[in-house]
Amino acid sequence: MTVTVFAWLGAVLIGISLGLFGSGGSIVTVPVLVYLFGQDEKTAIAGSLFIVGAIALAGAVPKLASRQIDWRSVLMFGLPGMAGTYLGAWSAKWIPGLVQLAAFAVVMLLAATLMLRPRPIDPLEVPAPRHAWKIALDGVAVGALTGLVGVGGGFLIVPALVLLGGLSIHLAIGTSLLIIAMKSFAGFWKYLEVLAHQGLALDWPVLLGVTAVGVAGSLLGNLMASRIKADRLRSGFAIFLLLMGAYILVSSLYRLLV
Repeated sequence: MTVTVFAWLGAVLIGISLGLFGSGGSIVTVPVLVYLFGQDEKTAIAGSLFIVGAIALAGAVPKLASRQIDWRSVLMFGLPGMAGTYLGAWSAKWIPGLVQLAAFAVVMLLAATLMLRPRPIDPLEVPAPRHAWKIALDGVAVGALTGLVGVGGGFLIVPALVLLGGLSIHLAIGTSLLIIAMKSFAGFWKYLEVLAHQGLALDWPVLLGVTAVGVAGSLLGNLMASRIKADRLRSGFAIFLLLMGAYILVSSLYRLLV
């Protein structure tokens, strides 16, 4: 009973993270599915792509209505990102689940480090747009990471859109949500084949339930973003990622070695 309560609280945290920061949802989703819902690594990564994609898409709708999506970046970054995600998911069939989980933990630690030591970005300062090929290459790289370990990559996409795409921070967050949805669904589509090849199946009641709770959490996150200091929240979330990432990394390495 206690585990179930924590599992659904984790689902709320997934949505809150996306609502607050435009990223971080998948960093929470995989551990929630593995440790609280008891799913194996590959099934959890596939499920994470579906959940985060759906929540990000729901979050992108109001951004679309308020014209906070840059369609040039969607084309230059999002479409190559979908290709990268598909390739990353395709390569996952040859990589043991524990190795994927260990790589995921490394990504968590990287995300926490970036959150604790954020690059100062002036929301009023809009850098000059960079070459399209640089944006596309970055999209492929982040997409491959998405497909391999199941992270949406928002913590990488937002800075990339600001620094490479020349977007303001607010426009980058809205655009990031749509790109996360595009990449996540592309990777999820390929993972259906990977899971079928390995005789694994998705738990659809859990996926749909976590998605619904996560969408509600994202709405709560949007409300919190306007009332709570973002720096304090980001620091707290980063510390949580450090602790969780260290635990997953040590646990995965131990299981690989024994």
